[in-house]
This record gives sequence, structure tokens and C-alpha cells, in this order.
Amino acid sequence: MDSNADISARRVSGMDWLWMVCFFHLVTSLEEILLDTTGETSEIGWTSHPPDGWEEVSVRDDKERQIRTFQVCNMDEPGQNNWLRTHFIERRGAHRVHVRLHFSVRDCASMRTVASTCKETFTLYYHQSNVDIASQELPEWHEGPWTKVDTIAADESFSQVDRTGKVVRMNVKVRSFGPLTKHGFYLAFQDSGACMSLVAVQVFFYKCPAVVKGFASFPETFAGGEKTSLVESPGTCVANAEEASTTGSSGVRLHCNGEGEWMVATGRCSCKAGYQSVDNEQACQACPIGSFKASVGDDPCLLCPAHSHAPLPGSTECVCQNHYYRSASDNSDAPCTGIPSAPRDLSYEIVGSSVLLTWRLPKDLGGRKDVFFNVICKECPTRSAGTCVRCGDNVQFEPRQVGLTESRVQVSNLLARVQYTFEIQAVNLVTELSSEAPQYATINVSTSQSVPSSIPMMHQVSRATSSITLSWPQPDQPNGVILDYQLRYFDKAEDEDNSFTLTSETNMATVLNLSPGKIYVFQVRARTAVGYGPYSGKMYFQTLMGGNRKQARLPRDLQGRLLHVLTFLSFMSCSKRQETPYTDRLQQYISTRGLGVKYYIDPSTYEDPNEAIREFAKEIDVSFIKIEEVIGSGEFGEVCFGRLKHPGKREYTVAIKTLKSGYTDEQRREFLSEASIMGQFEHPNVIHLEGVVTKSRPVMIVTEFMENGSLDSFLRQKEGQFSVLQLVGMLRGIAAGMRYLSDMNYVHRDLAARNILVNSNLVCKVSDFGLSRFLEDDASNPTYTGALGCKIPIRWTAPEAVQYRKFTSSSDVWSYGIVMWEVMSYGERPYWDMSNQDVINAIDQDYRLPPPPDCPTVLHLLMLDCWQKERVQRPKFEQIVSALDKMIRKPSALKATGTGSSRPSQPLLSNSPPDFPSLSNAHEWLDAIKMGRYKENFDQAGLITFEIISRMTLEDLQRIGITLVGHQKRILNSIQLMKVHLNQLEPVEV
Repeated sequence: MDSNADISARRVSGMDWLWMVCFFHLVTSLEEILLDTTGETSEIGWTSHPPDGWEEVSVRDDKERQIRTFQVCNMDEPGQNNWLRTHFIERRGAHRVHVRLHFSVRDCASMRTVASTCKETFTLYYHQSNVDIASQELPEWHEGPWTKVDTIAADESFSQVDRTGKVVRMNVKVRSFGPLTKHGFYLAFQDSGACMSLVAVQVFFYKCPAVVKGFASFPETFAGGEKTSLVESPGTCVANAEEASTTGSSGVRLHCNGEGEWMVATGRCSCKAGYQSVDNEQACQACPIGSFKASVGDDPCLLCPAHSHAPLPGSTECVCQNHYYRSASDNSDAPCTGIPSAPRDLSYEIVGSSVLLTWRLPKDLGGRKDVFFNVICKECPTRSAGTCVRCGDNVQFEPRQVGLTESRVQVSNLLARVQYTFEIQAVNLVTELSSEAPQYATINVSTSQSVPSSIPMMHQVSRATSSITLSWPQPDQPNGVILDYQLRYFDKAEDEDNSFTLTSETNMATVLNLSPGKIYVFQVRARTAVGYGPYSGKMYFQTLMGGNRKQARLPRDLQGRLLHVLTFLSFMSCSKRQETPYTDRLQQYISTRGLGVKYYIDPSTYEDPNEAIREFAKEIDVSFIKIEEVIGSGEFGEVCFGRLKHPGKREYTVAIKTLKSGYTDEQRREFLSEASIMGQFEHPNVIHLEGVVTKSRPVMIVTEFMENGSLDSFLRQKEGQFSVLQLVGMLRGIAAGMRYLSDMNYVHRDLAARNILVNSNLVCKVSDFGLSRFLEDDASNPTYTGALGCKIPIRWTAPEAVQYRKFTSSSDVWSYGIVMWEVMSYGERPYWDMSNQDVINAIDQDYRLPPPPDCPTVLHLLMLDCWQKERVQRPKFEQIVSALDKMIRKPSALKATGTGSSRPSQPLLSNSPPDFPSLSNAHEWLDAIKMGRYKENFDQAGLITFEIISRMTLEDLQRIGITLVGHQKRILNSIQLMKVHLNQLEPVEV
């Protein structure tokens, strides 16, 4: 096999010439020449022995340049021993040298007379010495004092010399030797009977050049003495860089190999804080003015965040501008923020001896989301001049007086006929850093008079492309004569500050100059002599499109009756009379018919259901769909996995619901109504509708495909395989999807882990919008219990929805709390094997589910907030998303586990230890800790006494077949308590 040097030499010819130009440019830049005869034109003067052996002659090369060569051609007699020795070559620090030989050899077969004694090889030797001691006799002319390098054989030989005397066949060989330890050396060439010419000799060595790599400079380093040597070279960090802390690192180093190439870097340097990389990691440059870099590393400098500046180059942090600050919890790269402005639209409503104060968020939040509110209550003299004083301790604030996160507070135990002043302060986490006082809004309240209560609802009477006519009932508590109403409205796509108002003396108004097809937000409030009451909740209504889109409306004859009644209501309002029972029935009819055209439009409001399908669901050509596999069955037919390929677009996987054959018109309408609902939603955490197939058979609903299926079964398959932070991330996605649906005024009614789908990236998406329709009772499904003509998932449903069918976003929040419990328990069935009626009774008695094993306290507290009996006390989905975001940003809050609850609700299953003296055997103990399913496992293993059970370990549980992590932890916790009872352990907190 050829050596690497031979292969390198032969690559000079042929099609590789262009590559070799680059290669030799690189290699020669790493070579240092010790001897080179290629340019010699005068006598070289090497020593030959015997004198008639090697001969130095002048010849011309192929470019007609005169060169000096050595020739030998003594083949007449056998046993030739001709030596040629160079002069003394200083190694100049080299540990290993390389010899490149250019030579030609006569083909022995062409010289038949001496063929038996002819050779086509010669031998290369070297001899080390500290001084030049060579003479005609020393070193001796035999192998003894010399070290053999190699026997050199020609690859190419020639049979004759051309008429000009030029050599026609040239060989190039490279050989290396080492390690060298003395000051210098000689080379010797031994001929044993060849006819050859030594055209040129080059002696050189490799060294690694000085280099800057990874922000460290390395000096010029000689290659090692062996071919496989790695010579270590310590580096020095460039200016404004420092050594990066790497485990096990002992400085910054590069290694020079035997070919003069740098390799095997250990350790590295990085630019200091305030400096960034330039020139491809060659240098570190100070961050420009206006930018910063907070830590050591390879990251680039960043522009200063909002309201901060870096006045000098090389800044590690941007300083906040005047009147802007960072809180202690903010990172150094966070924007600087200010204090919020005052709350807006502060209003009140008197209910008995209490005042309900409501307001809107400040216009300027100071650049932060953590806005809180404080309430200051003062009693003020009504007739005589004097100063106001703080309210006494008897005044109560619900939920609290300071640190409010909602824009409302109820103040109770107020005195009658007293003038109160309330200040609502807006603060955030930088307020205490500011020298400015918190901004506040003020309102005066006299308990002898009160403004009207809020208006509970609004209805759309009619709509056109540029107008909407609305009506509303009188406030439940007018608290005086209603003088007029103020209607506030704005485009939902624009900022709330760009709102308009109009005043109406009746409880009906027409809003003009609107844009076609736009969704508008409306609020209304009533005014008496005392002042305006609070605005109603936001309602969403949409103008007609400019085309032929039909309007959802009542039958023509009912419209006439409705307008007649609304005119009558307006007259009654002007006459200051209360609404009649007929009015209430009319409002109920309007509400159940879904006449309010909100952001979410109920498909049942369309006279022709097919119109809703055409409006909200895209029709897909059936030829674009390829069904590959049936993966399940649904209420109306099969669920399949398939592929969708639109012309000119890439193919992707989809899920396909099919409508079984032999369906009725009612079943088709019910089947497609879910697509009419789903097609109105567009959110990354809500299942996406691709389209429908209605023009061929079977009828299909096509959605995105979720690889991991339903969340409950997915979690049961993956029990114990996710971190708490991953689980919280899943919960955050579900809450974001529900926040979106809630903002759309859509109530899900069946939120549960089984109706959450998971894709391959662990993204959770809300799905299954079946309970948004009225469904018939299905007694065969134990998950649902029939109530008032509708099936209800008892274990997931809020009490008011179970008892009164009062479904709202607040009841969805209750269901979300159950989903949280399902996720943290890896798909455990809520309330275990309790019956639906037992669940209803337990919740009615204020019992709540306990925290799952290893559930962080903050998550269980959030669950308990979702399970508040009074729906108005439950958080909004917006607040849930915000709370989960804070946990994700500060994972340390998720470390504390246990019940940790100060809520009045009691856990459904107490975490207190079983009363062991009252338990007589292992079966009773397993029943007490809800692990009765493992009785047979314990019996087969002979675990029948507490004495034996108390000595069990995790490995013992796994050995007897208990593999679920949550069940293992529950049993081990109880065994710890058992040991306390048996005096085997000091008491521990479980």
C-alpha cells in the first residue's frame, strides 16, 4: 500500500491540478525549508564514496534551465556500494523532517548485458550530530552509524535518454523521519547498482502558524517528532475576552499534529460582558452606544430595550430613563416601565348597605401587565365644611382592599345617609420605585341615593350594511326615574379608546354610519338624577356584508309584533312604568332564538342551515381527499385518517369524520352544524377546520390531524414521563384556546381532557363542539346524565349548570379546573368510582378534589378558584392564562407541593392519614386509601399484615405489579404514616 506521502506526490498530475494549487498553497505556507537543491546552478559539493561512484553534473530541465544533479550508473560489476552524503543540515528546532526526492531510474530490462546486477532502487539514511564532524572517513561508509529511512523504488523508469540528454521519466517521493534530538543531521543516499539521476532534494519540516481561534491567540508551534504526535499549545484570550468556564477545562489549548495542522481544541474564550464578536471570532469589540450585552458569551450586543439607554460603549446594562424603572423581578434586559395612569370610567352601584365599584383599566399601563388596584375609603361631611377621614375597620372589602387584580370591588357595612369618597389607585411593581404618587380615580357616593343598576342584556332588532338597531330592558334596580340611556360602541378590531357614544331617551336606538361586515362592541348604561349607572357587559353585533348575505331574523309576522311591542316598551319607559310579564317572556323568546348576532354566530339562527355551512365552512372537492385508515367511530359515523392535496399545494395529513349512510335530514343538519361552529374559530389552541364535503357521498368534515389523540388517554399512556413545567405548558395552551372562545362569546359546555386533542409537538387544542347544540339524553353513556332534556357531563360541570342548565364562560372555567386535575393526575378519572349522584351531593356540601400526587400548591389553589360555588367569584380565562404564564416564567413557584390551601372548600378525599387502629387488615387499609384494586396483588405476595407492609419499598411495589407512578406514591406515603403508628419512625409530614 502506498504511503500518504506517495499518494500526495502523485496527485500533482492529472485533473486535480486546480485543487492541488490550493492544497500546495496551504501546505507550503506551513513548511519551513532546511535544504533545497532545485534552484542550485553552481556546484553543490556533496561528498561521494568511492570517488568514482556518484558524480555531480549539470543538465537542463524541461524548461531549458540549467540545474545541478547527481548521477550514478556503475553496473558492470556486482556488489556496488556507492554513497552520497549531504553537508551538515541544522534542524532549526524541527522535531521531525520530511525529504522530497526528485529522481529518475533506468529500466534494467533495457540493459540486457547487466540485467543480473542492475537495480532500480536506492536507500535513504540519516545521521544526527551536535556539530559538523564529517570527513572523508566519518561517518563511516556503511549502515552501522547511519539510521535507515527507507528503500526508495521508482514508480516510473525509462529505457533510454533522448538526444538532448533530458530525463523523460521523473519520480517524486517524500519520506519523513524523527524524532530529532541533536543540533543537526546528514542525509546519505546508497546506490547498490542502479543507473539513476538524483535530480533534486528538498528537506523541510512542518509547523503550525500563529493563529487566532475562538477568541484566543496561539503562537507558532513546531510539529511533533512522530507522525501521530499532538503538540499542545496554550492560548491567550484576545483583548476583552475571558476564558469560558467549561467543566473539566484546564485552560485554552490547541494541538499541532504531525502535518502542521491545528486540531483538537480544548477550552475556549468568550467576549466579556459589554463586548461582542467581530471578524469571525478573531476579536471582541465594545457594544456601540445604545446597545448592551449583559453576560460573558458569544451572543451579540442587543439594542437597549424600551425607555432605557446606554450612554457609553461597552455597556453591560441599559440604564432606565427618567420616570422609568425595572422591578426587582425584572431581568436586566427587560424594558424599563413606568407607573400606570389612573383607572377609567369609575362607577358605582348601591345594593343595600353595600356599594359595588367598577372601573376600566388605565389607558396607560406603564408598559407592564402586572397592574393592581388599591381602594381608599373616606367618610366626608355632607353639610358643614371639614376634612374627610379614613373609613373605620368595620367597612369590609370583597375580595380585598389592596392588591386587586380585577376591576371591581364590593364595599360592605357602610353607614346610611353618609357621603363617602372612594379613590381607586392603579399601581404596578415599579410604583414603589417611583417618587411620583400613584394615579387614582375618585368618585363620591351618598348612601342616601344610588344610581341605576347595570342593564343585563341587549338585543338586535334589525341590521343593515351600515346600521344596527338595538333594544334593551330597563335596569333591574332603576333607583329613581330613568332620564335617558347612553350607548357606547366601537369597532372590535380597533382600540377601545376610539369609542363613540349616543344618547337615547328610550330603550331602543339605531346606530348609523357603520361599515359593512364589521363586528362592533356595544355597552349601555342608564342615567337618573343621581347620575349614570355602570355600563353593561360588552355585547358583539355585526353589520351585514355588502353582498347578498342573508340576515338571521324572525318570521315576518313576528317581526311586526316585536316592533309593536318594542314601541310599547319605549312608551312604557317614558311613562316610568315597570316592565310587564309579557315583556319578560318576549325577552326570553328573543334570547332562546339567538337573535343577538355576536362574534360567534349560532348556526341555528339561520333559516336555511345550508347557508351557515356555506358561510363558515369551505367546500372541498372529494377528489382532493384520500382516506387511508379508519381510526375510530363517532356519533354520526366513522373517523378516519387520510391526506388532503389541493392542486398546486403540498399534501398533508387530516382527520376525516364521515356521515353514515341512511341518514335523515335532521342527522345531516346536526352533523354539519359542528362544522358551522368550528369554521368560525381560528386559533392555535382550537382544532382547525379544513373544510367539508357536502356535494358527494359520504358527507365529510375534514379537520387537522392530531397525532397523539385525546389528552386523557395520551396522559395515561405517558404517566410520569413529563416535567411539571411541561404539564403547565399544556394547561396554558388549553386556557389560551378557551380564552379565545370566551372572547368570542362561545360557551363550550363539555370541556374535558377527552375533548382536548394533542399533536406531535404536545400542542393541546380544544375540540368537540357537540354540546353547544341541544342533544338527546343518552343513558348508555355513564359520563353524561340527562337533565332537562340535555345530557350533561356531571363530573366536569359546574353546579349551576347541573341544577339550572345555566351554561356560561364561568361554568367552562369550572370544567377547566377539572381538566387541570386530570392533567396533573395523568388522566385519572375525576372523583374515581363515585356515582354521579354522589358527586353532585359532595359538591353541594362544599367538598372539592384534593391535589394529585406531587401537584404544586399554586396549581391546586388555582383549581380551587375555578371551583368557587359562586360563579362570579371564579377567575376569567384571561386571568388563568396570566397566572399560568407567571408560573412558566418563574418555575420556582411550582416546587412547593401539598394541599397548601386556605380556601374554605374541603378536599373531597382528605389527605389525613387513615385511622390505623380502626383498620383490621390490609384490605381495609387499601380501601381507605382508595387503592382497593390492588388487593389481589398484595394477597398473592403474602402481604397481609401491617408489620410486613410497613417494610415495603418502591422496588417491592414494582415487583408485585404496581407500575403507575401516582399509585406508587400514594401507597408509599401511607406506608410512611403506617410506620409512625407502628413506632418504627419519627412522625413525618406527608
